[in-house]
Amino acid sequence: MRRRKQNGLTLIELIVAFTIMLVLSTMAVPLARSRIQTERRRALQAALDEMRHAIDRYKDNCDQGYFGPPKAGSNCYPESLEILVAGVKLAQSPDGKVMKFLRRIPRDPFTNKYEWGLLSDQDDPTATNWGGQNVFNVYTKSMDKDPDGKPYAEW
Repeated sequence: MRRRKQNGLTLIELIVAFTIMLVLSTMAVPLARSRIQTERRRALQAALDEMRHAIDRYKDNCDQGYFGPPKAGSNCYPESLEILVAGVKLAQSPDGKVMKFLRRIPRDPFTNKYEWGLLSDQDDPTATNWGGQNVFNVYTKSMDKDPDGKPYAEW
């Protein structure tokens, strides 16, 4: 006997609907994870490019003598990333004009920190410890690897 004005779903209809939702969601999760990793890789590459470009501009200006005589042992590279944000006083400027190279230090998308691995031009290229003389290169401190198996720290 069926009721004429039956409201709601039967148990079978609910099971089928939940099964379809489960299948669709299990297909979407790997796609979402892949998308997040792709965005992190893009953000990492952009941050590294931005900082390396700022280091190169600092070096070019220092080589041209805009900051006065370079500090001994620095080879005209910045002493830290913070100098690129704070700026450097121009030697020939009577009003103390400061040249800045970065607005802020970017956040590492893999570690979610503002700390980066630093290399000096006097360090061994494969070293993981910074010598402290200057900043020649930056890298992420993440131990993750890209899909090709190359560590992000070697980008």
